Amino acid sequence: QVQLVESGGGLVQAGGSLRLSCAASGRSLSGYAMGWFRQGPGKEREFVAAISWSGGSTYYADSVKGRFTISRDNAKNTVLLQMNSLKPEDTAVYYCAAKKYVLAVSAADFGSWGQGTQVTVSS
Repeated sequence: QVQLVESGGGLVQAGGSLRLSCAASGRSLSGYAMGWFRQGPGKEREFVAAISWSGGSTYYADSVKGRFTISRDNAKNTVLLQMNSLKPEDTAVYYCAAKKYVLAVSAADFGSWGQGTQVTVSS
C-alpha cells in the first residue's frame, strides 16, 4: 500500500485557481496510475482526472476538461491537479488515489486513497 497525502485546498472565488498536490510515502509511485476524485456535499464520489504511470496518458471528466490539468513527477513522488476557472459547483473534498499500472476512472479500481482536501469556490 502506498500512503497518500493531499494538500493545497482552500477557499477561492469563482474564476480563480488552485493547485492540489498529492505526496506519496511508503513506496515509489512509479508503476502506479493516479487519479483525482471529488465528493461534494450530499453527492456521490465522482471521477475528476487520471494519469497513467508514465504520465503519457491522461483522462478527464467532461465537467473539468479544459479547466483542470493533472500531472506527475515520479522523481518527487508527487501528483498535481491544477484547477483553473473554478466554479461553485467544483466545491468538494478532493481525493488522490493510486492503483497499479493500468489507468482507470472508476473509484472501485483504486486501492490507495488519501484523506482528502477541501476546495470551496464562492460565487
